[in-house]
Amino acid sequence: MRLWGKLCPGPPEPRLLRVFEAALVLLADHELAASTVAARVGASVRADPYAVVVSGLGVLSGALHGGASYGAERLLAEVGAGASAARVLGERLRGGERIPGFGHIIYKAGDGRATFLLDLIRDAAPGNERLAAAEAVLDEARRRRLPEPNIDFALAVLGAVAGLVPGAGEALVAIARTAGWLAHALEEYGRRTPLRPRAVYTGPPLRS
Repeated sequence: MRLWGKLCPGPPEPRLLRVFEAALVLLADHELAASTVAARVGASVRADPYAVVVSGLGVLSGALHGGASYGAERLLAEVGAGASAARVLGERLRGGERIPGFGHIIYKAGDGRATFLLDLIRDAAPGNERLAAAEAVLDEARRRRLPEPNIDFALAVLGAVAGLVPGAGEALVAIARTAGWLAHALEEYGRRTPLRPRAVYTGPPLRS
């Protein structure tokens, strides 16, 4: 409830608050995402838990990680403001842009977290005009045979429907994932050796 008040200027609607809470659960951990690797490396050299979380936050801020939901938010905002989904997606594709909120490096057949969260939003806010804009984007993406939506798109839809502040999706990921980072850190604290990847030289032959 307190977190909702930080991310939304209006009071919580009970059904959407439950979706909000579900998103936090879905986002708590996700295997070895880039930010989790950074957190584990920090913990492996005995950085304190605060530094571990800061390491994760630094990596999470990347536009291809936690910041990806903001790109999806802007896309939805354009469609919600009256632009057609066909034009918005078409302009991005013609410009060689990647459509934010679609496709995932692991889930080639679709991100189950996104499917689950989108279904919760549909049940909580049927007929919402911002949800209608999201459905228009989904329909156009299917028509163009784009990859399936991912969790970043679902977070953007939640933000639009619930009236959350811009960038709320990234904040939700960061707050939820803190629990996951600390769980990974506890595992690393129990190990004896630090994580130390090795590099293999692939440049021109070295002269003796």
